Amino acid sequence: MPGPASHTYFSQRLRLHYVDWGNPEAPPMLLVHGGRDHCRNWDWVAQAFAEDYHVIAPDLRGHGDSQWMLGGSYTVSNYVYDIAQLLNQTKLTPVTIIAHSLGGMVSLRYAGVYPQNVVKLVAIEGLGWPPKMVAERAARSTQENFAIWVESLRKLSARNPRKYPDLATAFQRMQEENPHLSQVQARHLTVHGINQNEDGTYSWKFDNYVRADPPYAMGVTEGEALWLNITCPTLLVRGLDSWASDPEADGRARHFRHARFVEFADAGHWVHHDQLDGFLTTVREFLAA
Repeated sequence: MPGPASHTYFSQRLRLHYVDWGNPEAPPMLLVHGGRDHCRNWDWVAQAFAEDYHVIAPDLRGHGDSQWMLGGSYTVSNYVYDIAQLLNQTKLTPVTIIAHSLGGMVSLRYAGVYPQNVVKLVAIEGLGWPPKMVAERAARSTQENFAIWVESLRKLSARNPRKYPDLATAFQRMQEENPHLSQVQARHLTVHGINQNEDGTYSWKFDNYVRADPPYAMGVTEGEALWLNITCPTLLVRGLDSWASDPEADGRARHFRHARFVEFADAGHWVHHDQLDGFLTTVREFLAA
């Protein structure tokens, strides 16, 4: 299958990138990647659904081929705005969304703000940090959170993007990050996730500032209210080898009105890579129901 076409759009004066797999007469599907990832990590999923859907996949700001923002504050709210702008400008609503990690957080909030715009939603480990970690942060004072944020930005400002002497070394790093990946997957993700520097070395495309958590965030109660506002059928996906906690066991699943929950063995945080065939089968059954 031919690769997707690249397009740009603007959000808060940033030039952002997305790919379009064609088939414009079909129902729209949006694929939203996670933190420090890029839109081409969805290629296998996009190819599987491109005959039945008009598939688009954006690079979030600071990621992939999208522009980096001035300053160092990347927030979930900004990402939600970017997705809202993309769907508004392309007029691709109502839409089916499949999203991973940070992209899942963004998509769940978008669906809570604009429930009429989402037909069905699949979120792979998109509920954010486990409740224990959220509680630990909430227990800190505002002063502590701001001080931690300032210090983290100072450290990131002194951190140069890591340079790899060749693609093979970057490929090896990709495999170390996710040992579940096949060599074909790791090579594909590396080629599309890296730029060559002027001196001939290679660096990942994402902005290091995306690593910094802002000193303020939407409260747990407000986030749960948005989840409750989602009206479309929702599939929550988790890998049993991941750091993500069980949303049924920790109570977060009860804040969804129309959610199913599924776990995958032998899968880490990137379920759509680690168990691609099983993931596609499950999602197809969910979308057909």
